[in-house]
Amino acid sequence: MNLAQTQTVTIIALAIFALAMVCIGVFSSLKTKTIDGFLLGNRGIGPWISAFAYGTSYFSAVVFVGYAGNHGWNIGIGSMWIGIGNAVLGCLIAWLLLARRTRTMTHTLSAKTMPEFFAARYSSKAMKIFAAIVIFVFLVPYSAAVYNGLGNMFKAIFPNVGVNTWMLVIAVLTGIYLILGGYVATAYTDFIQGIIMILGVFAMVIALVKTDAVGGFTQFWGRLAELPKDHPHGVDGAQLTSIFGGVRFKDLCYNIMLTSFGTWGLPQMVQKYYAIKDTKSIKQATVISTVFALIIGCGAYFVGSLSRLVLNNTLPLPEGVTAASATPAQITAAVDNVIPNTLLRAFGDANMFTTIILAVLLILLLSASMSTLSSIVLSSSSAISVDLIPEVKKNAKPENQVITTRVLCLIFVGLSYVFATMKISIIVNIMSFSWGIVAGTFIGPYIWGIYSKKVTKVGAWAGMIAGFCTVAIPTIILAINNGGSLLKEAIPAAAKFAPQMGVSAMAVSLIVVPIVSAFTKKYDDKFLKSVFAVKEEK
Repeated sequence: MNLAQTQTVTIIALAIFALAMVCIGVFSSLKTKTIDGFLLGNRGIGPWISAFAYGTSYFSAVVFVGYAGNHGWNIGIGSMWIGIGNAVLGCLIAWLLLARRTRTMTHTLSAKTMPEFFAARYSSKAMKIFAAIVIFVFLVPYSAAVYNGLGNMFKAIFPNVGVNTWMLVIAVLTGIYLILGGYVATAYTDFIQGIIMILGVFAMVIALVKTDAVGGFTQFWGRLAELPKDHPHGVDGAQLTSIFGGVRFKDLCYNIMLTSFGTWGLPQMVQKYYAIKDTKSIKQATVISTVFALIIGCGAYFVGSLSRLVLNNTLPLPEGVTAASATPAQITAAVDNVIPNTLLRAFGDANMFTTIILAVLLILLLSASMSTLSSIVLSSSSAISVDLIPEVKKNAKPENQVITTRVLCLIFVGLSYVFATMKISIIVNIMSFSWGIVAGTFIGPYIWGIYSKKVTKVGAWAGMIAGFCTVAIPTIILAINNGGSLLKEAIPAAAKFAPQMGVSAMAVSLIVVPIVSAFTKKYDDKFLKSVFAVKEEK
């Protein structure tokens, strides 16, 4: 690798990218004088911006570095079904079923956040507080996961600069445009970042396939099929070329369901429906977000499945450690480094063209991280400033909410950085199932709430608690079985079953809500008419 050349090109690309993000933040600050403007862009975001905001929040560096590296390495070509599932179930079906009704009802109820929606839909301030606490506890730690692998990627190119320094760059850039411009800045930067991600994925796939190790589109399949097991308990070519995931079919299904249906109940994803400017824009946004997800998702997992060819079927483990002798922690760290090492091995030479591609891919991963981080931080901050503080401090002035939210955004970006750098065990393990527990808690009351007039307050509460407990109770049982503490033994043990518990939590929440509602007190007609009324557009 011509390190000096690669560093120069990367610094130029980073400088241009950073300048663009700061300019958008300054421009967007003019449109965020009110809390509605800061959180939702005054509900005037167009279809292209909304679709890209949804897609870039969906696909963070965790997907590229973590999921694509892990499942591409262990499952192979079949892992691309996760990308297809994300596009069809997580985007197309989600937008078709949820966007119009969510946009209409939250507009009618003047709800700016998911906890506010629950409070207005079910006439329950307690539900609002509970939802806000769940968002804060589980999304703030999850925000630290977006740094995963990205710091190591930059570290490989700038060996004299610490990983924490690069994570700080991500935090500072995200904090600047988010604090200045709120959702408007996030949405517009997401659009630019989305374009970078699309170009980066195409460049990554084409250039990677053309490498000698892969051998082109006509050779990669046969070369994968010929790979032997990397160790006695590993996988071979038959597994890697199995269309439907081979022996990992069940794991594949769980991950498709978790990462696809999970978006239906995550506040940072659902909020994109609140902000779209009108119902006419939803059709366009549906198509755009689906195509975006198909490109990004399939591209990422395809690259992950080719990683064994580029890395010579050898995990990037510490020197002297083999796949057969490695500890679980070493395996996890190595899998997280699969994509970074694949890209560096494929593009880190003296050729200016491949050097430029590598710089673009770094910006791709940076974009994916920042877009997801900003969405999560905005949801977490509003959960405190809009949903919790007004309930605790009754004389809180609405005009102070924007200032409070900005301050909290700064604090939460800082916390995400601290969690990522310190690698606190409890935080790291909370990340593992935060997606499933948040979606599992909210999905039942949210979806039934926008569709059915028969849902009761007790039914909604039952769905929330049941979804939450579907994750919490197994964790407590594991603690008892392990004979140890909840934090030291149970959560790490439970994290291994995160996909199964997340999918189960969502299913339980969706089933419990209508069943309990059928036997509990209904809302009166007057209240239901006010909830399901259609507020006229200005």
